[in-house]
Amino acid sequence: MPAKRTVAIGFIGSNLDRVGKGANRWSHWRPSVGLCQQDDLLLDRLDLIHGTEARDLGLAERVREDIRQVSPLTEVRLHPMELRNPWDFEEVYGALHDFTTDYPFDTEHEDYLVHITTGTHVAQICWFLLTEARYLPARLIQTSPSRRRNLDEQATGTYALIDLDLSRYDRIASRFAHKRLEGLAFLKSGIATRNSAFNRSIEQIERVAVRSKAPMLLIGPTGAGKSFLARRIYELKRSRHQVEGRFVEVNCATLRGDGAMSTLFGHIKGAFTGAQNARDGLLRAADGGMLFLDEIGELGADEQAMLLKAIEEKRFFPMGADQEVASDFLVIAGTHRDLRGRVAEGLFREDLYARINLWTFDLPGLAGRREDIEPNIDFELERHAREQGRLVRFNLEARRRYLAFASSGEAAWLGNFRELSASITRMATLADSGRIDEAQVAEEIQRLRYAWGLTQEHDDLAPLLADELQLDLFDRLQLKAVIGVCRQAGSLSAAGRQLFGVSRQAKATPNDADRLRKYLARFDIDWKKISETQP
Repeated sequence: MPAKRTVAIGFIGSNLDRVGKGANRWSHWRPSVGLCQQDDLLLDRLDLIHGTEARDLGLAERVREDIRQVSPLTEVRLHPMELRNPWDFEEVYGALHDFTTDYPFDTEHEDYLVHITTGTHVAQICWFLLTEARYLPARLIQTSPSRRRNLDEQATGTYALIDLDLSRYDRIASRFAHKRLEGLAFLKSGIATRNSAFNRSIEQIERVAVRSKAPMLLIGPTGAGKSFLARRIYELKRSRHQVEGRFVEVNCATLRGDGAMSTLFGHIKGAFTGAQNARDGLLRAADGGMLFLDEIGELGADEQAMLLKAIEEKRFFPMGADQEVASDFLVIAGTHRDLRGRVAEGLFREDLYARINLWTFDLPGLAGRREDIEPNIDFELERHAREQGRLVRFNLEARRRYLAFASSGEAAWLGNFRELSASITRMATLADSGRIDEAQVAEEIQRLRYAWGLTQEHDDLAPLLADELQLDLFDRLQLKAVIGVCRQAGSLSAAGRQLFGVSRQAKATPNDADRLRKYLARFDIDWKKISETQP
């Protein structure tokens, strides 16, 4: 099979290729001519794009003639192109896109090079984009003058091929991948999250955080980590130089009346009774930074209207002012409310909801991420060590017992991750010699059970169940009802007849006592134990 022909495409350099008409022009480096003078690069054809004015046509003909002298086997084709403004990106890109669309590429028989040394910087960028997007089935070639003292070699110059296939550059690819993994780990605070849904959310949040300035909405119960995640997003953006100002956090549930307006938007002196001094407000404090509006669903109607204007226009009126002030900030909102439902009820502005709802992420509570309890325990111990300068660890059996309870359905975790953090902090503070033992775990479990209404005083099952037995709430409620019937009945059979009053009618020989005995045995409970613990 015959070798492919080599074809180069590029602009005539209106300055670099224009060095006069005299004989001394051969001592100057001219990119288009020098491209055809390379000993190890034989060009079969050179397609030169040039302007349409008379001086451009004259330069094109002179360059073609000089190339004929130095490389007679190179065919030079001239392509006039009218560009009113060669520095206008849209015009140049459109013209080159049309050129490549009409060009008769023959990749089966020809290899293509795009000469990016000549033309404006805008043209060079357009060549790069068109080639990288494969509108041009070509490689880029860059020429430059030689630094050698020999005049002939200086005029010829050198060249280098640029490979755009970034997938071949393992170090570049791994560097970008590593950087992104760093961002994900940063948002998760280094916690080895095991919940697949939460991991997917964090991956999307990382992409949005580094690519978008649009508002985000974080939805989740109190204590799910909305405030903590918002600050991490801010710190990630700041590390990428996307924000320079402060991170300003406000709990909208604490804002009421004139105080809400003043806190958010500021006021001028004398705006209301007691306003003896002017106040900037939190929106101005967040200028150039990020504003986190936690529990945004609690804002009043007037505050919602002003906030919408401030987010959209970056301008607003402080209380009592007749002149607007400016503040350019990014917004993250948090809520545990169903804002869509509040919109339907007329309690939240639909236009504000639409404005903050472009990127919405649900953060599940701790009960919905029980597989993440163990890595969060380790995270809380490490945080305690950093803050207190004291390393604390669990004994093996103590850790096993606490983890079994914390991961069970019995653990309500009403305060979510905030409550887990408090629990670990209590045990770490009370731990002697840096070790949390079984006795401390037992005390903490009782403390949590009491907080959730599951202590012996509130739970008739406590005397019946082994300490290590953990039950889902469904099983606990069902068993509690069964025990209640048993304690009202005179015997196991009587309790069985009452409990299985419907299903026993479909059996020829119902054995209610045996069915009840087998059910109780699942929890290591027998009739004697029920009788002995009768209240």
